[in-house]
Amino acid sequence: MTTGAPARIKDDDFRQLRDFISAQCGIYIPDNRKYLLENRLVNRLNSLNLRGFGEYLYYLKYDNGRHQELSRLFSVITTNETSFYRNPPQLTIFQDVILPGIMEKNRKAGHKRLHIWSAGCSTGEEPFTLAIILREVLKSEISAWNVRITANDLSESVLAAARRGVYSDYSLRATPKEVIKKYFIEEAGRFKIHQELKSLITFGQLNLNDRAQIKMVPRSDIIFCRNVIIYFDDAMKKKVISSFYDNLVPGGALFIGHSESLHHISRTFKPTHHPGSIVYFKEE
Repeated sequence: MTTGAPARIKDDDFRQLRDFISAQCGIYIPDNRKYLLENRLVNRLNSLNLRGFGEYLYYLKYDNGRHQELSRLFSVITTNETSFYRNPPQLTIFQDVILPGIMEKNRKAGHKRLHIWSAGCSTGEEPFTLAIILREVLKSEISAWNVRITANDLSESVLAAARRGVYSDYSLRATPKEVIKKYFIEEAGRFKIHQELKSLITFGQLNLNDRAQIKMVPRSDIIFCRNVIIYFDDAMKKKVISSFYDNLVPGGALFIGHSESLHHISRTFKPTHHPGSIVYFKEE
């Protein structure tokens, strides 16, 4: 390291940083992941010419640049492994069962409105996948519907990439070829999403630990929050899931990661079992 900042974080500094991060955004870093905090923050110490992790915490709390640095901190501590059409069994259930059922319920209620919330959208692959599925299901009828997808993430840097909507073939590795041909423009080995999909989505920064921000999200028919709550401790998980319950309209559906469960977190949702997927409903 060029500035003399230590490569190792002291136990006390780790605990204080861990608690600070948890208080700010709910992400909890267990003791056995201390190395992850070291590895991801060492470049921030170098960039700020700080001599240690204790100094970095002081900077985050008191320096004039703390708000900008907090945004950078969120970017380096979040994991953004994603792709289009991730976890096909869930998306099949969404496309063939959940989405048609909720749309029919809304039709019968006399309104052609549909709001989907992608909470933890990373670089945009999930909400764009949902937008593609919406267009495939609704086809020409989509113009008669008021369809919105709200896509949020903690990290401003991944949101900037999502707004650009330009992807590598690796991001599209699980995407049907006919979908790529229909909804992307290939330019110099990169794939640019069609504007018609961008127009369905509103991207914005959101901290799931901030109830005031969550209350600004429109009431949702469907929420996707996949592979996000695994980074929270139990108290934060319960807080977030409670917020999702409050946000959903009666009869609304929640999708979480296929390896995640609400079993010890919430009993307010009604789980429904499908091949390769569990969908959680807010009862009407």
